[in-house]
Amino acid sequence: MEEVLRSTEMAGWHRNDSSQVRDALQQDNHPESSHTDKHQPQKEHSSKDTPHQACPSSSSPPGSPSTGDARERQVEGREPMRPKGSPSCCQLNELRRLPQCHNKLGKLTFDRTHTVLVDVSYFNCGGGIKPQRGRLLWDRNFVKMPYSPENKINKTGFLMSQTQGQRWEVISKKLKDVASRKAANVDQVEEAIIKYNPKYKGQWSFDALSSFVKCIPEQENYFSTLFPKIADLALRLPDQVQKAIPLLQKERPVAVTLSQEQISCLLANAFFCTFPHRNVSGPNAEYHNYPSINFTSLFGNWSLRKKEKLRAIMHYFNVVTNENSKPKGLVTFERRCLRDTDTHNWDSCKETLHKLHVTSDGSIETEGTGLLQVDFASSSIGGGVLGSGLVQEEILFLMSPELIVSRLFTEKLSDNECLIITGCQQFSRYSGFSDSFEWAGPYEDYLERDKWGRMKRQILVMDALNFKRRQEQYSMINVIRELNKAYCGFKGQGPNEPDIATGKWGCGAFNGDPQLKAVIQLMAAAKARRGLAFFTFRDRVLEQGLQDIYRLLVTEGITVDKLYRQLEDYCGVQQARGDQHVDLFQFITNNVQHYRSHL
Repeated sequence: MEEVLRSTEMAGWHRNDSSQVRDALQQDNHPESSHTDKHQPQKEHSSKDTPHQACPSSSSPPGSPSTGDARERQVEGREPMRPKGSPSCCQLNELRRLPQCHNKLGKLTFDRTHTVLVDVSYFNCGGGIKPQRGRLLWDRNFVKMPYSPENKINKTGFLMSQTQGQRWEVISKKLKDVASRKAANVDQVEEAIIKYNPKYKGQWSFDALSSFVKCIPEQENYFSTLFPKIADLALRLPDQVQKAIPLLQKERPVAVTLSQEQISCLLANAFFCTFPHRNVSGPNAEYHNYPSINFTSLFGNWSLRKKEKLRAIMHYFNVVTNENSKPKGLVTFERRCLRDTDTHNWDSCKETLHKLHVTSDGSIETEGTGLLQVDFASSSIGGGVLGSGLVQEEILFLMSPELIVSRLFTEKLSDNECLIITGCQQFSRYSGFSDSFEWAGPYEDYLERDKWGRMKRQILVMDALNFKRRQEQYSMINVIRELNKAYCGFKGQGPNEPDIATGKWGCGAFNGDPQLKAVIQLMAAAKARRGLAFFTFRDRVLEQGLQDIYRLLVTEGITVDKLYRQLEDYCGVQQARGDQHVDLFQFITNNVQHYRSHL
């Protein structure tokens, strides 16, 4: 193998083993924290329930190696260096979780970078949650609401002239008709939607929704009585959201906090396709740089995937329309941007690697509960959740449908941006992945809430580059982009942030190299001074390889800048080899061995 050698200086630490998430959350014997999550599930999942929680990487099933990819196979002849008594990976319960983070969360406040849609004074006085009064705005910086007076309609469905009728009058009339019924069928839902979207008559298909309702057994089929409840929920929007919702636009680090009830009303309107100017996505469309939000693409083109997606969505609406079970908390959506001063100093970063737990078992959203959980995202938030997509991001959004509302106001992420979502609730369980995905029933979420009424769950929406050709990723321009993207997400806002749960970020449909992505995330976490729980999703070869290389890097005291230079050399060698893959872990190991032999 071609090698360009770098001298390295030596030092190191860490520990070994793994544990169940309940041990990490309870922390009864943890030396650093006595804080205990009092709202854990009272019932453990059975062993047959556990695998369905796994969130694989972007496209391949858990543990299935990519065809012909040497990175997914054991490298012949590899002899990882294991100095006697050398440090190893930490236990899962040694990582810091939200219930253990004692950052003082002050009173709920709003400012020019944080919009709050509930009455802050009433909330802080212990009065509970009620909508904040304000005014609607109809411009390019805010969500255009269905009930806005500027939302007009004519017979062709074009929304233009001030002389035309208000669209909300038509919407509310049709929704009231559905809501007034004890039971409604799909034809009545379709008729209502097309009435205020007449332009799409004959274009939009509802065959998936219709086939779904027909194929569900009678004892589980509550949908005819649920449709009126969803319509009634949609009608509450003007009362629940009384001020303008800002768009989370590019290069603007801003946040918005909504109640879970407000989110449910917004999603009910997405179900009934009421949001104006959101039905086209061409380059000249007003919202061309935003994901779709109206549910039309979910209702058409029947498939077994659509069946399981609709089961999850309908279960969510069944919960939030029930007065006894509807959630009563807040959720915050925060767009973060990395400053230029943070993006070009990888070659001078002297941080050593921080804690790492690696496992081929478990999943980000189960064993990673309480950690900052990475969503292997598309730059358009939610990916294909309302279409045919059904990999890690889409599954996450189906299990926690409140995440879908981010598509309403979050512009496509730039290279230096990510989205942090705090407080979303999990409503469902699942099994399988992609074509084998199945909705597996309700999930009772017992997570503790913070002072703002948000569940102690944080989701990091972080998009990797999509490589049409695998070879493209072995360019330092692309490596730097991924380093900066990961650091943007991992960089904390305070001294006591939770550690991170991640895995094979961008290594499925996006063709990422699992070893390279693992090293990139280790470097970003080191710079952010946060630990990692890395879930390989049943890939035991990657699990062992990452444990070995981490042990080596820590034992030898390899800092981020030295690892960066290793990546520079590696990319040069990989580009010279073309399609002949060079194993990154072996490359680094050989370099260190060569250096040692010359001591």
